[in-house]
Amino acid sequence: MDKEKLIARIIKECAQDGEPVTREEAEEMAEMELKAGTRYEKADKPRKKTVRERKVDADKLEILQACDDALCCLVDNVYERKNETELSFLYKGTEYTIKLIKHRPKKE
Repeated sequence: MDKEKLIARIIKECAQDGEPVTREEAEEMAEMELKAGTRYEKADKPRKKTVRERKVDADKLEILQACDDALCCLVDNVYERKNETELSFLYKGTEYTIKLIKHRPKKE
């Protein structure tokens, strides 16, 4: 696009928005826009969200099952179990949650 046409368009758009700019400011904006090359605009249609299959961690599941078994003698029942990550239960009228986190190996 021609620089002069771009400057005129910027001045016109800013005036329509209620924020008039000087010619020097419009020149700076035009230069930046020309250097940037491409203009990014929002797409008309929304992105498709892909559903990824979740891997079940067998080790965490085994550990949480052992915790569940150990708690059965203390609490009436474990009322919520979130995959292989969390275990929620009531003990003497108070709600508790055990959250199991598997840490990544340290980089050397």
